[in-house]
Amino acid sequence: MDRILNMLIRRVIGRLIGRGVDAGIARATRGRADATPEQQAQARQSAQRSKQALKLARRIGRF
Repeated sequence: MDRILNMLIRRVIGRLIGRGVDAGIARATRGRADATPEQQAQARQSAQRSKQALKLARRIGRF
């Protein structure tokens, strides 16, 4: 029973941490109002790359 409870708690906490990290990255990479369209596009691309890197790091961390 204790192992099952630990497994469930670990999964829930992992998901919550993942959501928090995603929200933090989204907030940090939010575009500025005075940015040009090129700068906004570049910021979106870098945000997408950082999200992909985090997903990969999470996948690797599972093993």
